[in-house]
Parts: sequence; structure tokens; C-alpha cells
Amino acid sequence: MRKLTNDELNRKSFTEFRASEKSPFIIVLDNVRSLNNVGSIFRTADAFLVEAIWLCGITATPPHREIHKTALGATESVEWRYFESSADAVRQLKERGYTIVSVEQAEGAVSPDLFVTEPEKRYALVFGHEIRGVTEEVVNLSDACIEIPQYGTKHSFNVAVSAGIVLWELAGRIKR
Repeated sequence: MRKLTNDELNRKSFTEFRASEKSPFIIVLDNVRSLNNVGSIFRTADAFLVEAIWLCGITATPPHREIHKTALGATESVEWRYFESSADAVRQLKERGYTIVSVEQAEGAVSPDLFVTEPEKRYALVFGHEIRGVTEEVVNLSDACIEIPQYGTKHSFNVAVSAGIVLWELAGRIKR
């Protein structure tokens, strides 16, 4: 076994990325405070060909040095928009026909492996503030909630890790 070279990875150019068919997901960041988390989520969104990221409330926007450190250029490939209000962004997505899925510990939440995706639907995946999570108003606007099972002493994952877990499961299922 050997590591692959960068040339062997068949990475898309920015032009190829922009022209590629995207996964049916928009990520909504509901008041995510850490710029490193924002950058990391951009990078994950690039990896899974996410349609866009909607940055809301206190969530910082590119260009920013701290976002760039973890995004490694993904802010150039992944489309993004900013909204003052997460609830307004979610309402707009609902009007466009997206199914709103908050990643939150909530009544009726299901684990990512049990969440049923439908081939013709598009999804907005909402990830919240590192301490307070997704706002109650946005949870109330959601069509469903996903909760990642945890077995240790902590009751939450880092928001960027949560985005990776959920996208791995849902985007991978759609690709298969």
C-alpha cells in the first residue's frame, strides 16, 4: 500500500466544481461563532458537493483570515449567502420547497442513519451555535430533526464534526 499523490486524487478544478451536479443540500449555519468551525464546514461542504452554505446571524462571512485557515480555498468553490436572521433564511428555503432538517437534540429527533431521504427532495441542514445549538424558533420551523447518537459523558459534538457526520451519512446515501 502507498499514499496517493495529489495528481492521483482526481480533484476538480473550481470551474469543474461549479459545473458539477450538486448534492441536494444547503447548509444553514445558525449563529455559529467560531470562524474555524465555519471554515471547516466550508471544506466539508466542498467535499460533499453541497449546493450552498447560508450563513446567519453572528456567523462570520468570507473573506476572513481565520475562516480561510480551515477552509483551504473552499470559500471560493462553495456558494454562500448571508442572512441577518436564521428564521428568515429558513422561511425562504421552505418557500423554495426545501425540507428543513435541524441537527439538534429535540423531541422526535432521529439518528442520521434512520433519517429517510427522498430522491426528488432538497434539504436544508441547519447547524447551530456551539453552546446554545439551533434556535428554538428555527427548530419550530423545521420539518424534522436529526440527533447524532453519543455514548460518552459529553452531550454534544463540535458543530463542524456534526456537519461531517450528517453529510457523510446523507450525501453518501444519495450517491449510493
